[in-house]
Amino acid sequence: MAGGTPVAQPPPGPPPRPLFWRWRSNPLRRRTDRVQAWLGLGVLIAVLAVAPVAAALVGDAAHRHYQDLARHQQQTRHLTDATLVADAPRHPEPGSDEEKKTRYPVEVRVVTREGRTRVTRAEVTPGLTAGSTVRIWITAEGEATGAPLTGKEVRSRTAGWALLAAIGVTLAGTAVHAVSRFVLRRRNLARWDAAWAETAPRWTTPT
Repeated sequence: MAGGTPVAQPPPGPPPRPLFWRWRSNPLRRRTDRVQAWLGLGVLIAVLAVAPVAAALVGDAAHRHYQDLARHQQQTRHLTDATLVADAPRHPEPGSDEEKKTRYPVEVRVVTREGRTRVTRAEVTPGLTAGSTVRIWITAEGEATGAPLTGKEVRSRTAGWALLAAIGVTLAGTAVHAVSRFVLRRRNLARWDAAWAETAPRWTTPT
């Protein structure tokens, strides 16, 4: 073999190992293996403990927010008659299922709670002619808007935010574990190189 220290070549991947091998005492177990095992356990316990708390806290905050929003919308919005100022466009395929779902923005005339008449734009079904009357939700200023949040919508949005909080904690824990594994692996490779630099000369023969 030519002189010089050969480049260390660690195995491309760890061989299959039994479950919980890092916890078992064996001469090949490294200190970093124990650290990784304890760190993995700690991250798992932290995620299991923090995720439900985060979901509950975020869910409670979201529930209070959307409840307040629903009450505000109920106080500031009301259902009223609106009269079309112009004809609504006709759907290209009259009578189709798409026509029933399609809505077109059209100018309509409404009367606010204070008795003021104003024109706003609302989405209506195709084919309505000027002078037709539709029921729409409007704000106190007379702007067309959506219906206030229902109790079901409040619960749905609350559950969504709680789920996102739990997922966020889980992803954070996964990221911490992945980074720690990367750092420990880099340290193992550095130690492998150092150990190989000491051992390789004994395996070489002078030319």
